[in-house]
Amino acid sequence: MISVRQARDEARGRRAKYPVLLAVGIGCYTIVVIAAMFFLVDGSGPLVEIALWVVHGLLLVALIRRLGARESSTYAALFVVITSVMSVYVFDLGRDDLTLQHRGEEVTATVVKERLDPAQGRKARHSHYELRREDGSRVPGPELETTTDLYDVGQELTVIADPEGALRPRTPGQADATGELLGAGAAGLAALGAIGWMTWRGSDAASRREERKRPAGTGKAYKHTTGDSTTPDEQERKLREVLRTQPADRRGYIKVQPDEYPDVSQQRAARIAWEMGLRAEALGNRGSWRFGETVIEEVPHD
Repeated sequence: MISVRQARDEARGRRAKYPVLLAVGIGCYTIVVIAAMFFLVDGSGPLVEIALWVVHGLLLVALIRRLGARESSTYAALFVVITSVMSVYVFDLGRDDLTLQHRGEEVTATVVKERLDPAQGRKARHSHYELRREDGSRVPGPELETTTDLYDVGQELTVIADPEGALRPRTPGQADATGELLGAGAAGLAALGAIGWMTWRGSDAASRREERKRPAGTGKAYKHTTGDSTTPDEQERKLREVLRTQPADRRGYIKVQPDEYPDVSQQRAARIAWEMGLRAEALGNRGSWRFGETVIEEVPHD
């Protein structure tokens, strides 16, 4: 008896550890994808990026389904992809600022020329300023740009300039990428949070499936408590009869209470429904089982 109990405890410990390790792996994979897409966003076209995100989403669906919460895996993967895209996009907004902070040099310059964008309807007109160093040389890179008219000709400014001349000079305040980094980090944490949530959902679903597959002694205790003395075969026959005779609701589903079939797993019920030309719905059951000719996401049957 002790050895059997120890074996069960060890098996339960392995089952609890496996989803955690898998979730950590999925989280690391998601972080790697976000970092890789950030470096690829400028070097590849939009079609390539979309294709890569689609492949990433399909892989996430397969990985998250292995966490156990199959009924929500598609939506969770979609949420992770969307938040990952947001993280990459927001982080990319601060790319130039980060580059300037890394290789830029702070110089004192004077505004020698000012111009406004041409008027285009209600579009805001940005101001552009040509800057010269104290020695009269031009500050490298395109003109300084602001969304409003902040400076006048002859005004002296401190800017961070790109020695390579590829980026616009910016004032120290403009080159602060703190907001973008916080936004990208928040989106990335939301993606990781969704993976953690699905790990919990999968663990809960696994516990419920294990309860449905409890040993005979537990089943007897259930029958003694509830007065249900039906055998698994009788429960399956009853389920078949309900699926055959019970009318569907206005949404086309036949709703069944799983408590009436304590020895029938949801996968076995899905198999029975499949044999009768129906499919088991995996989404939005809210404690019930739903069966219909068409479903949003089908419960895999054994």
